[in-house]
Amino acid sequence: MELKLIGKKDQKTDSIIVSDELFNRDYNKTLVHQVITSYLSNARGATRAQKGRSDVAKSTRKPWKQKGTGRARVGMASSPIWRGGGKIFPSSPDENFRKKLNKKMYRAGVSVIVSQLIRDKRLLVIDKFHVDTHKTKALAEKLEALGLDEVMVITHDLDEKLYLSSRNIPHVTVVEVKNIDPVSLLRFEKVLITTEGLKKFEELLS
Repeated sequence: MELKLIGKKDQKTDSIIVSDELFNRDYNKTLVHQVITSYLSNARGATRAQKGRSDVAKSTRKPWKQKGTGRARVGMASSPIWRGGGKIFPSSPDENFRKKLNKKMYRAGVSVIVSQLIRDKRLLVIDKFHVDTHKTKALAEKLEALGLDEVMVITHDLDEKLYLSSRNIPHVTVVEVKNIDPVSLLRFEKVLITTEGLKKFEELLS
């Protein structure tokens, strides 16, 4: 499969050959859904806690006698059906939200996402992408020249100047290939990747 390169001024060639098996997969909605939900669930932290009937500050004394009052029988004021009572199935900080997904499925899912980005012309490849200074203006002008606004820039190795210059630009992020995640690939309008980064990405997916 051949991908055209953008920004041809500093480039030796105008295209790059990539694997059809990895970058020309048919879209699999079910697999993508599994990859996304698994990634989001595994990133989730159990930070909520609720009180059960044994945790609420209520007396364990029986509110009234069992028979003869005409009211429903009740054991204690901490009953879950009472206002202020404990929760029936309380959430706890030990709750586990992890969803297992094997590596083969994860790589296949990411490959499907990238293949769809290529078909939608949302994945752009450039030979090299760097700035000479850490100032935000330098990167903003470079992106404007390429006609990019909301974009994720993927590089082979993280360039400190490129990273620092991107921090103050809304909807722009710079990441290394090893830090690519499926949610970000779908979230950004465009994905810009260098040729070296694409080769390394191909190695990680294979």
